[in-house]
Amino acid sequence: MGAFSTLLSGLALAACASMASARKCQNITIPVSISARNGVFNVATPQNNIDVTNLMLKMAKQESNYTAEVLTGYATVSGDYELAATFCTPDKGPGKTLQILTHGVGFDRGYWDIPFNNYNYSYVETAVDQYGCATLSWDRLGIAMSEHGEPVDEIQSFLEIAALKAVTRLARTQKLPGEAQGRHFDKIVHVGHSFGSIQSYALARDEPALSDGLILTGFSANGTFLPFFQLGGNFVSVTSVPAAASQYVAGYLAAGNPSALQTNFFAPGAFDPASLDFAYKTGQPVTVGELFTIAGAAGGVNKFPGPVLVITGERDVPFCGGDCLATGGNPSLASIPAAVQNAFPASRRFETFIVPGAGHGLNFEYSKDITYQHISQFLVGNGLA
Repeated sequence: MGAFSTLLSGLALAACASMASARKCQNITIPVSISARNGVFNVATPQNNIDVTNLMLKMAKQESNYTAEVLTGYATVSGDYELAATFCTPDKGPGKTLQILTHGVGFDRGYWDIPFNNYNYSYVETAVDQYGCATLSWDRLGIAMSEHGEPVDEIQSFLEIAALKAVTRLARTQKLPGEAQGRHFDKIVHVGHSFGSIQSYALARDEPALSDGLILTGFSANGTFLPFFQLGGNFVSVTSVPAAASQYVAGYLAAGNPSALQTNFFAPGAFDPASLDFAYKTGQPVTVGELFTIAGAAGGVNKFPGPVLVITGERDVPFCGGDCLATGGNPSLASIPAAVQNAFPASRRFETFIVPGAGHGLNFEYSKDITYQHISQFLVGNGLA
């Protein structure tokens, strides 16, 4: 575990034009002042691996809701934070669309521009170099190079969603720092993975005008399989992981070994074993507060009117229980993720795509080009690239 030591070497501008041959990138720090109504939980911060395992067993217990049991109320959390981000634009100059990329649990912003195998797994390469889009990938609040915080009552979904909204407002008002400053974007699209999809969903639900399009990868509306993720991850205290212990405090949890990461993110026969090793060595933890609030953030009907694409691997574990096509014999439902359409009654274009044979960690698998091209063609078809 530990920070992405080989993370991107600079990110710069943004926009969508036609095709480009290379990209310019610049690492930037985005200051935000945010507040959110966070949950207050009557639970001790787990100090060791036994505490962590006990917590996972309580959360995964069937026919119970441990989060609700320990929730004592709500409190407003406010603060000034610094977010680490990477801003990329085509070498030939900016276009008109910015993609804001939000990673999920277990990764940082490098998930979108994976340096493994000479960047052959890079989504940013496809979006920027092939389709001329600008991208802004960021480390979620509390993770990697973004500012960290107290892991139970502070670093929760709600505060992170507030951070995503703040970043989006800065982009819309041309106030992002660095090379992005003063840049106008005709369209802003939110692309998320897993927990990042949940946050993108929440942004569009709360403030539909902030986004022009949603790409929700590794996502469905079915939360019944989260215990698979909680137990399959073999979570341990980050303080027991030598590479990360100096960077995080107790209350941050990490995958216990590569097999745990494989269980949650990599489908059988769908990946290069070296990519699993890379993902584990460069992975990032999750906070207790995030696990407590991950499901609640995605609730409610979403009145977002723009185009929505849900794209999930066929063998996704946390959102499909390992088989996204197993719909319980419901002839009207093509897949588990297809049910997300019910949450978007106002969307002018909704589409679901199941990536054959893929798992939850789409960007790390052999099928990544299928994923990237389907996303890009969806954006092109809806005037967003």
